[in-house]
Amino acid sequence: MEIHFNKCAPFISDFFICRCWCLSGLAFVKYWHGLKGFYCELSWFNDKKMKEKVSIHMQRLKINFPWLGHILPEGFPVPSSTVITGPGGSGKPLVGNLIVADWLKQGGSVIFMSLQYPDHSFIKSSIETLTHLDLGEYQEQMAFISLDVSLDELKEAGKNHLKANVVKPENWNVAIETTLKMVPNEGPGVLLFGSALNLLLFSPTYGKEILEEMKKSLKKGSKYSVLFTTSTSAKGDLIAELDSVADNLMVVRGDRVTHKLYLTVERMKDVKFLKDEFEVPISKEDLSALKEVADQSRKRIVPLVSKV
Repeated sequence: MEIHFNKCAPFISDFFICRCWCLSGLAFVKYWHGLKGFYCELSWFNDKKMKEKVSIHMQRLKINFPWLGHILPEGFPVPSSTVITGPGGSGKPLVGNLIVADWLKQGGSVIFMSLQYPDHSFIKSSIETLTHLDLGEYQEQMAFISLDVSLDELKEAGKNHLKANVVKPENWNVAIETTLKMVPNEGPGVLLFGSALNLLLFSPTYGKEILEEMKKSLKKGSKYSVLFTTSTSAKGDLIAELDSVADNLMVVRGDRVTHKLYLTVERMKDVKFLKDEFEVPISKEDLSALKEVADQSRKRIVPLVSKV
């Protein structure tokens, strides 16, 4: 579509609106700023006077946490797929939470599939403690998929909340597609945030099949973005197959002596990044709490999944 700009309003809060002429008549373009790259929504009226709309997605998510923004000076690529890998209990979901916080603040939606937590109140608590983000302001932008191996299919467990036996490959896609319909696809789009996914590989029946479904999800970058955190400690040889499939790869390690966390970006799609190892400014208490949750989740979930 050929567009000729006619009049542009100044910045208003977090966006501005342009009025322009396109071949089919008058159009309005809304841009969100505060991002490297851009997102715009173009609305116009066709020959039948019916309003039509098309979206152009931004190419960058602005990182507002200084230390991570230093590593990713051009922002985080959107849409894309990402794997954050490292030993169990090393703090991988904490790094993911920072990206989630910026994603929500910049208008995007997040689907959580965090297998290490018994319910999603733990997810909210972890994000709010780390980022000081009031998730109550973003309830419409969030959906949750909880693991329940006692189910054959899916079960609604509340507003924007599904319980599903995602050990079974046929339920994996249905759960994702169902939750995609629960949240708006605006700003940077929808992010599927999965953590502790190694636990699904303990199924003697479906382990390898569900791994293939994870790979397929990582390749669906045009429909939604994906962020998976994986452990090298449990089924590490299998889950490592995801590393080469993702657009972006980050590696996290923890120092047992100093109790510090370190991050290295190995690969990032279409943006410049610093390749050195950097210390993650997260408290010893937060890391200890995460490791405790990780240990408890393994003890609770692995015996259940092993029977499926």
